[in-house]
Amino acid sequence: MAFLTRKKIVLAVGLLIVAGAMSVWYTSSKPAVVEAPRFRTAAVDRGTITQTVTATGTINPVALINIGSQVSGTVSELKADFNDHVKKGQVLLKLDPTIFNAVIAQSEAQQASARANLRLAQATFQRNQTLVAQSFMSSLALDQSRREVEVAQANLQLAQAQLARAQADLNNSVIRSPIDGVIIKRTVDLGQTVAASFTTPTLFQIARDLTKMQIDTSVSEADVGALKEGQQARFVVDAYPDKEFEARMRQFRLAANVVQNVVTYNVVLDVDNTDELLKPGMTAQVRLLVGNRQQVLRIPTAALRFRLSDEEIEKQKQKSKASASASASASASASAAAELPLPEDDAAFRSKGELARSFKIYVLDANNQPQAKDIRIGLSNFRYTEVLGGDLKQGDKVITRALGEKPEEL
Repeated sequence: MAFLTRKKIVLAVGLLIVAGAMSVWYTSSKPAVVEAPRFRTAAVDRGTITQTVTATGTINPVALINIGSQVSGTVSELKADFNDHVKKGQVLLKLDPTIFNAVIAQSEAQQASARANLRLAQATFQRNQTLVAQSFMSSLALDQSRREVEVAQANLQLAQAQLARAQADLNNSVIRSPIDGVIIKRTVDLGQTVAASFTTPTLFQIARDLTKMQIDTSVSEADVGALKEGQQARFVVDAYPDKEFEARMRQFRLAANVVQNVVTYNVVLDVDNTDELLKPGMTAQVRLLVGNRQQVLRIPTAALRFRLSDEEIEKQKQKSKASASASASASASASAAAELPLPEDDAAFRSKGELARSFKIYVLDANNQPQAKDIRIGLSNFRYTEVLGGDLKQGDKVITRALGEKPEEL
C-alpha cells in the first residue's frame, strides 16, 4: 500500500515537471508581440550640414564724418541740403562775417601800432648808442633802451599772432566739405546761431561712399569662438523681405558690451551696395557661416533634446522584470537590465571636451522599444546635427518626440 502511494507521488511530480517544461517551451517559442509605435522617429541619413551664427545689426556707411564749426556765428548762407553729393572743398555754409572782419581790422590796427612803437624804440636805441660812445649817457640807459626794443618786437609778434588768429576765424566761418561724399544729415538752418563756446556743434554728417557699407552687429559671447575674419555671411532687411544680401566679416572688436549681465561683442561686416538699395540705419538680420560639411552622418537636432518620461522609464523596468522572471537565464536578466536607460548620467569624471560634445539619444529596436545610445556630435544647427562617433549607423530610427507631444517651436 505504501509502495502504491509512493508511485502515485512520483507520477504526479513527473507530470508537473512535464507540464512546466511544456509551459516554458510554449512561452519561449511564442513570437514576441510588437507594440504599436508610441514615438515619432526619423531615419539617420547622410547629407550636408551648415552651421551659422545669427545676429542683429545696423547698416552704416564705412566712413561717416561729422562736420562742425570751430567758431560761433549766425548762418548767413546755406549751400547744401540732405542727400546732396558734395566734393572735397565745396562750401556747405557761411557764417555772418561782420564780427570776424571787425576783429581783423582791430588786429591790423594793433599790428600797425606795435610796428610804430618798434621803430621808435630802435631809433632811440641808436641815438643812445652814440651818446654812450661820446660819454654823454651811462651804459644803464643804453640797456634800458635795448630792453624797450625787445619789448616792442614782442608786442609786434603778439599783434601779428592775433591778426593770424582773426584771419583763421574768418576762414573757419566758411564751412567746407573735407571729403567727397553724400550729406545724410543736416542739423542747421538759415539764420540759426551756431554756438561753439564749449563743444563743437555738429552741422552735417557726410558719408564717404554709399556703394560700400558696413554692418555693425552684436554677437553673443557663446558664439564668438567660431568667428574668423573673412567668413561669409548673408542678411535680410525689412525693406526687401524677398531679397537676401551677401556680406563678409571684416573685424572682430575686442571691447565687450555688457547690458544686464549679457556680454556681446561688436562684429563688423563689409557689404557691397553698388545698386544703393541699402540705406544707412537699416536693421539687418545676419547669418554668419561658421561651418559647412558635405555627406556626413546626421540626425535631427530634436533627437538630442528628447528624454524618456518617468512613466516610460518605470514601464521599461516592469517589462524587464517580467522578462527576467520568465527566463531562467541570469545572464539574460543582467543583459536586459543593462539596456535600461538611466534617468541620470554622472559625468563628473569626463573630460571637458568629451562632456561638451557627448549626448544620449534614443533609437527604436525591432519591438518598437526605446534604447539609449551615446554619441559624439560635430556641427549642429536648428535642423540637423553631425554624428562623429557612437553605435549609430545610417538607417537607424532615432526618437525625436513622443506621439501626442507638441513639437518645439524654433
